[in-house]
Amino acid sequence: MIFFRVSALLCGLCLSVPVAAHAVTGDEATHEADHALDADIIELPEVHVHGLPLNKDQQVGPVPKSTPWPAVPSSLDGKPLDDWMKARMLVSKDAKVSVVVLEPAKHRELTVAGMIALNKWTFDPQLRGDDPVDGELTVRIHFRAQ
Repeated sequence: MIFFRVSALLCGLCLSVPVAAHAVTGDEATHEADHALDADIIELPEVHVHGLPLNKDQQVGPVPKSTPWPAVPSSLDGKPLDDWMKARMLVSKDAKVSVVVLEPAKHRELTVAGMIALNKWTFDPQLRGDDPVDGELTVRIHFRAQ
């Protein structure tokens, strides 16, 4: 059984500002007639959202569109593996990708397989407002087989 784990490391800043709301005297609902319009409310099915919603001007890195997995070389097939590599992906404002190995895997074959896969990844460029800008992200690929 072979496992791959890819981690993208992104930096970001998230601020939350508490908003205080105070009821004015006489604002509270006091009659059933105040709730008559509640019947017009349409309830939507529950939606579960993962991660933080980002506006375009808050995007902190390029957005992956396609991320194919690396193939384990036949020379390492059937052998137990627990190895990893780390690479920096530079994505231009034109969505052209350059890959730089920061830490190679112990097995040279895995580093080559990782580079082949990472060079096939495609991205939407990072945005500042509505304008594409050069961006980068760091990726760690964990090769594990038992």
